[in-house]
Amino acid sequence: MTNYETDGGRPRRSVDRGARIEAYADLIHVVCPGCGGRADVVPRPGLPELRYHTELLFRPRRLACVRCATVRDWEAERRGGALIAATLGGPDEPFFGQPLWLRTPCRGKVLWAYNERHIDALEHYLAAGLRERDGHPHMSMLTRLPAWMKAAGHREDVLRGLSRMRELLHADAPADRPSSAVASGPGRLARPVRASWSPPY
Repeated sequence: MTNYETDGGRPRRSVDRGARIEAYADLIHVVCPGCGGRADVVPRPGLPELRYHTELLFRPRRLACVRCATVRDWEAERRGGALIAATLGGPDEPFFGQPLWLRTPCRGKVLWAYNERHIDALEHYLAAGLRERDGHPHMSMLTRLPAWMKAAGHREDVLRGLSRMRELLHADAPADRPSSAVASGPGRLARPVRASWSPPY
């Protein structure tokens, strides 16, 4: 994960320990295909304990909405004897293809996150004046962030965007849905995209 030190309450030093984006994919907030409010995508209950974060790419998933009781299940596709993993990255959720709930326009792009821990990691890294790497930098989510997010001149805009997404954590009604998140409509699911891996943004 990311460790950081603070200076007057503001992160000033961030150490990237090499966490991959899979580490943040245990809980994904999405737009519900039933009501347009917020639903959650999690590993299906009753599975064995997780050994590696990479298992989250293959584990059966459940989309559930407490507002309208929509429930959908996902299982990894099989080709021959191999499981085909979901593709992580982008403003749409990788298992069911639904728009992410935590998303907002920023610098002509879409800033997005899976959950609060994901927002925390991005905020701590991008707000830091000193960014250091440790562990496995080539596999890290943070080292693969696009240049526009890491540019010093964009820092305040990106941090404001993360703050807007943090406010969405406390909202779940259809009326609270981000304007950039267009649901696939009641009773429908967007087609999921599956592949072995892709860059996080």
